Order: sequence, then structure tokens, then C-alpha cells
Amino acid sequence: MVHAKAPGKINVFLGVGLLGDDGYHEIATAYQAVSLYEEVRATDAPDFSVAFTGSVELSALETDGSNLAIRAATLLARTTGYRRGVHLEIEKNVPVAGGMGGGSADAAATLLACDALWGTDLGRDDLLELAATLGADVPFAFLGGTAVGTGRGDQLSPALAKGQFQWVLALADFGLSTPAVYRELDLHRERHVLDIFPAEAQPRVDANVLQALRAGDPHMLAESLFNDLQAPALHLEPRLSKVIELGEENGALAGIVSGSGPTIAFLTADLDSALELQIALSASQYRVVRATGPVHGARIVPE
Repeated sequence: MVHAKAPGKINVFLGVGLLGDDGYHEIATAYQAVSLYEEVRATDAPDFSVAFTGSVELSALETDGSNLAIRAATLLARTTGYRRGVHLEIEKNVPVAGGMGGGSADAAATLLACDALWGTDLGRDDLLELAATLGADVPFAFLGGTAVGTGRGDQLSPALAKGQFQWVLALADFGLSTPAVYRELDLHRERHVLDIFPAEAQPRVDANVLQALRAGDPHMLAESLFNDLQAPALHLEPRLSKVIELGEENGALAGIVSGSGPTIAFLTADLDSALELQIALSASQYRVVRATGPVHGARIVPE
């Protein structure tokens, strides 16, 4: 048995370009890996299977060949000519369909665990290449830390980040479909074509975000948090606006929809502020967790 883990992420900046002829959008994002981990335990088996436990809602998860972790394992087997399978036991701590890359973390940890279990020894660069074919967020879950992602988010360059940032995450009891949020963004842009800036074909990460990360300054970062998917996510789920207001009234420096949502990530000034905000949101019946970032990417856990 091999045990590996990989982190969830927050997009502290997410700019979305125009819809391309291929049906995809170019994006520019600044990722930060945070201390919510997906734990994957891989054991030898004649075929491929997955089972889930964890602290988040699991009922929406697929366990067939469409599951991203199963796809990661079968891709590695096909690439290396490995003839057997694997049974994956995944402990999920990243919200499902929450905009925090939980499925991508599953895939990254699975690639690492299966490579070690099977002795296929592909090496980091080859595993990263496979990761990129599985989804835009998978390479970042593999690398962790703080990084700028361009293209579809999978062309990564590390970004300097100093110190630790304190996050409080308000978890929804429902998911949001990423394709649905992107479709709503395109409709939002059509509806407001006269009163919003036109989208760029190739967006760029705001320099202020990178400066705030380098300085380790949460106040500066709070002023620069940005997500093009926030307006369409709030349009699809208006109750998220109330969560953001409540968090900011209770000491958050800023709140932002994480990725395509519906998780709301609140940045706080320090640990004390994070604890106070966690208590306030919990008292209002929201399910919340605290996390810090940046943290390392996928790695093997010694048993």
C-alpha cells in the first residue's frame, strides 16, 4: 500500500479570456495551495476501483471510469504498459464541486501513489505531463505552493510568496457546475456588453497580486483578490452574496468565490481574526473550515 496526499487550492486571482473557437477560455490565475488535503491510499488489485470517506459531502461523487482518480490511474497504466489495476481509498477533505480543485488533488495524489506502488518510476516531469492531460488544475495540485497558471491554467510558473496567509472557508451544502458557471459568464458578458470592459483574449495576472504575495501582506492581497467567475456564480446562486457580506462584517479583509464556486474563501489579517471569523460564521449555521497557505503539493506520506 502507498499513501499519498495533495492539497486543495484557492485562486487568489482568476481572469477569464474570451470564448475561443475551440469552446475553451484562456485564463490567467494565481493559485495558492492550502492546508486541506486529499489523502489517497493505493493498494494492488486486478482492476480499477475507488471508495471514498471524508469530512465533506460525498453523495455526488462518481466511482466509475469517469472519476478523475480512476482516469489518472488508468492513464498511468496505459502509458507505462502496467497490466494490473489498483484499489484507491480516498479520504476527502476538500469540498466536492466547491471550486477548490479536490478532484484534481485526487488525480495528482493518485499518479504519485500508483507510480510508487507499481514501480513505474516515471519521474516528476513525465508525471506532470500526464497531469496536464487530465485537467487544468491537476499539475498545480501536483506542484503546490503558489504559482501563476496561464493557457487553461496548466502552464505553470512558480510565484514567490512570503509567510503564511490565513483563510476561512465557508462551505456550501450544494455544488456549482464549472461548465455552467463559464456559460453564465459568457451570457453575463453579452448582457452587459455596453457597461463592462471587453474581455481580453489573453488575460494577465494583476501585478499587485504578485507583489502582495511576495510581500506576504494580507491587507495588500485582500485589495487585489479578483475572480471573473464570481459575478456569474453569484447570479446562479444569489445566496452566496449574503455569505460574503456576513464574512466581511465579521472581520474578513475580503471574501471571494473560490474558482467556479460555491466555496467562499475569506482572507483574514492573522490567526486571531481567522478564529473569530470561524466562530461568527459557525454561529450563523455555516459550515466553515480554517486553512493556511501556501503548502507543498502532492507527496508520498511515510506509513
